[in-house]
Amino acid sequence: MNRPRAPLMPLDDALAQLLAQAQPLAEVEQVSTFDADSRVLAQDLVSALQVPAHDNSAMDGYALRCADLARPAEGASLPVSQRVAAGSPALPLQPGTAARIFTGAPIPLGADAVVMQEDCEVQPDQSIRVLRPPQPGQWLRRAGEDVAKDAVVLSKGERLTPASTALAASIGMDQLPVARRPRVALFSTGDELVMPGEVAPQNMRPGAIYNSNRFFLRALLQRLGCVVTDYGIVPDQRAATEHALRDASQAHDLILTSGGVSVGEEDHVKPAVQALGQLNLWQIAIKPGKPFAYGRVGGAHFIGLPGNPVSSYITFLLLVRPFLLSLQGATQLVPQAMALPAHFAWPRADQRREFLRVRRNAAGGLDLFANQSSGVLTSAAWGDGVVDNPPGQTIAHGDMVRFISLAELQA
Repeated sequence: MNRPRAPLMPLDDALAQLLAQAQPLAEVEQVSTFDADSRVLAQDLVSALQVPAHDNSAMDGYALRCADLARPAEGASLPVSQRVAAGSPALPLQPGTAARIFTGAPIPLGADAVVMQEDCEVQPDQSIRVLRPPQPGQWLRRAGEDVAKDAVVLSKGERLTPASTALAASIGMDQLPVARRPRVALFSTGDELVMPGEVAPQNMRPGAIYNSNRFFLRALLQRLGCVVTDYGIVPDQRAATEHALRDASQAHDLILTSGGVSVGEEDHVKPAVQALGQLNLWQIAIKPGKPFAYGRVGGAHFIGLPGNPVSSYITFLLLVRPFLLSLQGATQLVPQAMALPAHFAWPRADQRREFLRVRRNAAGGLDLFANQSSGVLTSAAWGDGVVDNPPGQTIAHGDMVRFISLAELQA
């Protein structure tokens, strides 16, 4: 008697179960701020100073007192009493005068506005005539308006960007505390796999395919800051598979494979993982990407992805990416979806949650790649995002759909 098939697991439940296993790595590294881009901050960053340190000019021009412009309708001439450059101290402004000032220079005590040089006319005696009277506070950057002293400028768990590393530098940080990079062992399994460059296309044996998954998985891991050990293609042999898994478990946080966790006679990854540790096989209610495996081998996490390239690609982005970010203590794990109009029809509702490969067009809508098969890697290279389509949902031309950018999912 056949047992009833277990229901497919919703993606959100699978992600929750996976993240529950992702205890953040304890080690903290100090790295140069120059090298901290994309790393995850391990501690709150508190500013020991205010930025800017003093009121300064937002423009090249003249600092003055608005009250000294007695005849704003006709303009007024003011003698220039000092010249203030960025990095130089300023003297208190003498009443009835202006100070020549440059962007970033400190505002002289007593001045309450800056007039752009384009709005001033230099007179033969080097005084200035103001053509457009300013309002108090015009073109002034106030002390502390960017960063207040003792403020938390970057929070623990933030994934650093070029802008945030610059912000850290602006408060004097030349080193930043970040989470250790996850160490990931990458496996390819299957005697049918051939590496590009080893065999010319015209010489490929029947049934052989080039190993494409290895390329995008390695690239995605490196983008996430992982230290990757590429074990290459492991032969379809139980002993070789167990040896590779045992070796990888000694020095890695995660072992990642694609394919080989099915029930075929040559699928040795599943029994090898079960012999060395534990394995949970999940059938996830998404399309593409239903088969997924999580387990442990020694002290290492194990994740097995489906072998079809688009399935492997999508499940990595939706499940492995947030898992690895969580290992690093990141707080933002899933990108935000945006509502965009579908410039296509999708009349075939599926019982599973679908991730359709699409591309934004010049009209602000989404075009659909014609072939959504899990084996058509062209769809992933062509698209710039996916439509997150709920189970049982058809799409008519013009419907608003949930678009997730691949640029964010691959960052």
